[in-house]
Amino acid sequence: MIETLTIIGSVAGGLGLFLLAVTLITDGLKFAAGDALSDMLGRWTKTPERGIASGIIITGLVQSSSAVTVATIGFVNAGILSMSQALGVVFGANVGTTMTGWLVAAVGFEFKVEAFALPLIGLGMLLSLIGAKKRYGAMGLALAGFGLFFIGIDVLKGAFEGIAAFAQIEQLNSDGLSGLLLFLGMGFLITLLTQSSSAAIAIVLTAATGGVVSLSAAAAMVIGANVGTTSTAVFSVIGATPNAKRVASAHIIFNLTTGAVALILLPILLWLVGVGGKALGLEENPAVSLALFHTAFNLLGVLVMWPLTGKLAHFLAQRFCSAEEIEGRPRYLDKTVLASPALAINAVCLELGHIAEIVRGMAKGAISSEFAPAEKLENNQLAVQQLVQKVDSFVSQLGGASLPAPIAEELPKILRCDQYLATSAELSRVLATYQSRIQALSDTELMASVAQIRSALATLIDATNVQHTTFSVADCDRLLISFESAYQSLKEKLLTAGAHQRIQIRDMTLTTEQLTRMHQLAEQMVKSARVMAHLFATSSLEDNQTKPVFEETRKVSTN
Repeated sequence: MIETLTIIGSVAGGLGLFLLAVTLITDGLKFAAGDALSDMLGRWTKTPERGIASGIIITGLVQSSSAVTVATIGFVNAGILSMSQALGVVFGANVGTTMTGWLVAAVGFEFKVEAFALPLIGLGMLLSLIGAKKRYGAMGLALAGFGLFFIGIDVLKGAFEGIAAFAQIEQLNSDGLSGLLLFLGMGFLITLLTQSSSAAIAIVLTAATGGVVSLSAAAAMVIGANVGTTSTAVFSVIGATPNAKRVASAHIIFNLTTGAVALILLPILLWLVGVGGKALGLEENPAVSLALFHTAFNLLGVLVMWPLTGKLAHFLAQRFCSAEEIEGRPRYLDKTVLASPALAINAVCLELGHIAEIVRGMAKGAISSEFAPAEKLENNQLAVQQLVQKVDSFVSQLGGASLPAPIAEELPKILRCDQYLATSAELSRVLATYQSRIQALSDTELMASVAQIRSALATLIDATNVQHTTFSVADCDRLLISFESAYQSLKEKLLTAGAHQRIQIRDMTLTTEQLTRMHQLAEQMVKSARVMAHLFATSSLEDNQTKPVFEETRKVSTN
């Protein structure tokens, strides 16, 4: 009973260390990533070929495809790697992990990378302590995360050591398809329990060298161990971001595809391995043959998946989408309408309305309370940035065609409008940071004035909805003038209160800066509304009758 509880506790503790390590690696890389690191990684993984080479080299050095996969997830979370770049690294990591088999075959024992764990943790935490809030301190946090990663795996391996022994592979020597599937399952199970394909490969090679299992059975176990590494990717993305789940999915897809191809071609691969081993003059023993087999079928997997990298990246981009990512996709822009300039302008106007809707929500959220939801605002700002980029690209494509003069004149106005909206989104995010830093003012009259000006800004923001039936540019201008008057008056009161020590200077400064951002936001929102109103008025959307026609045309054209 006590032994059982000890194993359960060790499993829970090892898994907890593993998940903590993933968090430290992701956070450390996010804070440590700078322009120089981004440029370096961009060069290393600029093409799928370089990404594959990087994955092979790094994994060959650290002897853990799981660690490289987790690091790749961290880089994607930090925005350093794109999905296509990450796929190349993942593919290469699976080839790099075959180095374990060669080490076992060459020297008869597995190189223990875990020996680096404690020095990594010590060095990492030292850097973190002496470099708090600095880039190398954050990198130290990531290094400590890598050390904890290996410690976590070591704890899991120790906890499952006795369980793995129950497999008793020496007693399972079945023939035929059912036997191969059984050994494949055994390889998968050992990797799942130990959380280390290296350990599973070492067990398989040792058993094959001792004559416990046949070469074909051992090869099936190697395939199973390779597929078993996907369990680490699954663990690493529990509660993670959509991009992390996509990288993990790519790792799973690669291993499952490679495993299926290797199992189907098993007799042919084993024959080729035998021929290749003799041609290369390698010692003819099961360990060398299996190491060569492991390398061969992973290289085969790369050859199969390499041409599909772009399509796979596109496929994964459509999966695990957050609400913000879905919101950041254009609703009305479609290349099929570029052939008709009038419809294209209508599409852009409607998309600007979509962006403006998001920005209005951001702006009102930023001023609605003292502690605005900063994370949601950042996600919404990312959605706005993506939409603005799509609008800019769409306008650029439209501008490259031969356009009637009236339509060509509208293109600069569209770009001006989306820049006003992008600036408003950024101001909303910044405004939220001030909200969270401002304490309640000790002067109740000033607090009431701040609340009133927030309410006035909220009213103005609502008034900038160009698609509302009651919209009026004159009303927006009137509300802006009124807001500016209240802003100047309150600003003067704050300065006076600070000078006479009725409020603290810090509170005066922060509140004044907050008011300045609110004033800038009000101006940008009204400017965007003026331009958008002009665009709607000069397009066929003015009477709101073209919108349903356009949407129906778009549905037909995209089906």
